Amino acid sequence: MKYKVKPAEKSTVKITINFTAEEWEGANNKAYLQNRSRYAVNGFRKGKVPRHVLELYYGKGLFYEDALNLLFQEHYPEILKKEEKKYTFVGEPTLSLGDDFSEENIVLIAVAPVKPDVVIETYKGIKIPKYEYTVTDAEVEEAINAERERYAETIEIKDRPAQLGDIANIDFVGKKDGVAFEGGSAKGQDLELGSHSFIEGFEEGVVGMNLEETKDIALTFPENYSAKDLAGQNAVFTVTLHKLSEKKLPELDEEFAKKMKCETVEEYRGKVRSRLEQSAKTRSINDTENSILNEIAKTASAEIPDAMIDRECELSLQRMEYSLMYQGIKLDDYLKYLGKTREEFKKGYEEDARKTVLRQLIIEKLIKEENIEASEEEVDQKIAEQAKSVGKEPEEYKKTMDPRQKEYIENDVKLTKLFEFLQANNEMISEETK
Repeated sequence: MKYKVKPAEKSTVKITINFTAEEWEGANNKAYLQNRSRYAVNGFRKGKVPRHVLELYYGKGLFYEDALNLLFQEHYPEILKKEEKKYTFVGEPTLSLGDDFSEENIVLIAVAPVKPDVVIETYKGIKIPKYEYTVTDAEVEEAINAERERYAETIEIKDRPAQLGDIANIDFVGKKDGVAFEGGSAKGQDLELGSHSFIEGFEEGVVGMNLEETKDIALTFPENYSAKDLAGQNAVFTVTLHKLSEKKLPELDEEFAKKMKCETVEEYRGKVRSRLEQSAKTRSINDTENSILNEIAKTASAEIPDAMIDRECELSLQRMEYSLMYQGIKLDDYLKYLGKTREEFKKGYEEDARKTVLRQLIIEKLIKEENIEASEEEVDQKIAEQAKSVGKEPEEYKKTMDPRQKEYIENDVKLTKLFEFLQANNEMISEETK
């Protein structure tokens, strides 16, 4: 087998593979042995028909396709291995035969997508927004109240009308032009008034109702409502209120603080602030790094092959599928509700996928351009930090590490050093944030 590789259009390479007559004969014979049991010819037992008889009976090229697949599977990985220093292959190739293919000239052509080079006009001396988020007292109190909500008691209300903040147990039937529509009815539905779970005006319409009262609430669906047959349409909901309850939050006192594993309210408040500040710091770093990449990407270009875009779209779709799964929703059911196929929905990720791939290419190029490396000491320090977080000694933790974990840590060190370099070599302008 001999082959030649040359660059082709849109970040692909054309691999022309020539096989010898002996390799071709061996592949055809192997294909015959693998497939002969599928064929029968009068006068022969099934699976025992000689190859030359089958080729006379069914045609000379009977096993050509299988033979070519066998040769490709045997030799293509070997070619990738030999070319890995020149090219990074990022997808499956498209295959075709040479124009003058014959038994004397066995030529297979593989056009394979490869990782493209990215051209970056400038990545230094740029004005780039820098984000620094702070934590306010109001945000601390909001977070504390959210935790108090988790421990709230539910108390039934019997002596007053419904008001915002109540949990109302209702039956309702929605009608358009006097006819009930699909999905517009429920019995025994719990609804927190003021949560904006229903269309605008519905929850406000329940406010003021008394127990066992029935009321018609006239509403108009939003123009951008997901069900197209209801978007912008008028409807009347007949609502019956059966039960009212309200949440009673626990007092913010020492008892509650101890439940949160703190000795005092002030210690608990400090713990909440510390958590929020760590979150704000992470958000500041992420948004600043995104800002840096956004600005550099404005001057960057690359011929990104479709295979890389498709792979990123597929990853986004998988993340969406996992997210829905945790909510007890199947992706197929969700797509059916939207009236879209998997491919149609995946196509919606293409623009973001292209941006993501370009950013990845920029990062790889700059790490290479600036010779950014992760030293053994830096990697060991990161490993020690991770070991400490799980209560283990570094050497003990190392023994349990997957090789991919160490590779991830090395990449993380390089990434941190790259963004430190980029911040030091650009004009970082602080944005007003909170």
